[in-house]
Amino acid sequence: MYDLIVVGGGVLGAFHAYHALEAGLKVAILEKDKAPQEATTRNFGQVVPSGMDSKWQTYGRESLKIYKSIQAKFDVTVRNNGSVYLASNQEEQQLIEELFSINQSNGYTSELLSKEACLAKYPGLRRDYAVGGLFFPEEVTVEPKTMIHRLLEYLIHEKGLAYFPNHQVVSCSNTGNGVWLETAAGNKFKGEKVIICNGRDFKTLYPEIFTESDLEVTKLQMMLTKPQSKSYILPGSILTGLSIRRYEAFHECPSFAEVKSREPKDSLEKKWGVHILFKQATDGSVILGDSHEYADAKDSDDLGYDLNMDIDQFMIDEAKKIIDLPTYEIAHRWFGVYSQCKTKDIFQQTIDEHIHVVTGIGGKGMTGSAGFSKEHIEQLFN
Repeated sequence: MYDLIVVGGGVLGAFHAYHALEAGLKVAILEKDKAPQEATTRNFGQVVPSGMDSKWQTYGRESLKIYKSIQAKFDVTVRNNGSVYLASNQEEQQLIEELFSINQSNGYTSELLSKEACLAKYPGLRRDYAVGGLFFPEEVTVEPKTMIHRLLEYLIHEKGLAYFPNHQVVSCSNTGNGVWLETAAGNKFKGEKVIICNGRDFKTLYPEIFTESDLEVTKLQMMLTKPQSKSYILPGSILTGLSIRRYEAFHECPSFAEVKSREPKDSLEKKWGVHILFKQATDGSVILGDSHEYADAKDSDDLGYDLNMDIDQFMIDEAKKIIDLPTYEIAHRWFGVYSQCKTKDIFQQTIDEHIHVVTGIGGKGMTGSAGFSKEHIEQLFN
């Protein structure tokens, strides 16, 4: 019998397991696939507390400490190379200056960069785009296709995690003194407590709860260029003017509402939920994106499985207005899907005192999961 069984081996589930193991508990993860392959592996790998509201920035800052602590012992692909928000006009410059003041009051280190400093730091940045920047030196990047596998390897070999891939859980029932879980293959596991971190899988366990919830799913398109020339280095996470106009941290800036009120209502970036991000991978390629299309949890299949080439082309055209990369030739295209709540910052449902559902973390997963999970485990296990 396990003290805790986590259903789902993505970043949210894995960090719940990490903190339970750190507390000395006997822990298992049951992962439905051969390896995690959903939203945790289909993102930019940006750990950016700077973009979060005050509550989630606190979780994100704790996450940074946890990532760096693990990286000091085991390589989970963490690189401490910072994040920057690039303002393209005076409205966005005002917003980054206001966020800088907020950061000063809450003790989160950031640095205002002049136009010339931005041009010097970020090769290829267009002079006719950049007005200034806000840099966060403590923030990190990870390699999204690799990080979760390395983290699970660390938990298995260094922390004693029992990990069971290819184990699709199909039933979860309270026995009075614990929980029995059964997989599609008929395997049974018993745990004192179960945390279900099911991502966007709303059809297998407790589908009626998700159908009645305010959960929605978001489909994001991203691209990866071919490796840039060996001499080209684009450091850290690059977030641009459309990110400044979108991310929750800026909602707390005094002039945000007025800036948003002046935006055109029928632009393509609004239609497709586009904001332009850049992040260079370790092989020299650059991830570009992304877009946001939405559907209610019960209608998630309506988003389809195709890539909209008009969205991709629009993102490439916009990216070229910001940074002159040595090549914009695309090597890979893909989409990711994550779940989020319309009215809450995360979905939590207690089935009973032994079974807890946690999902709908949205785009905060890579940044906020480690810090949030620490608090949640402490609450569940006193």
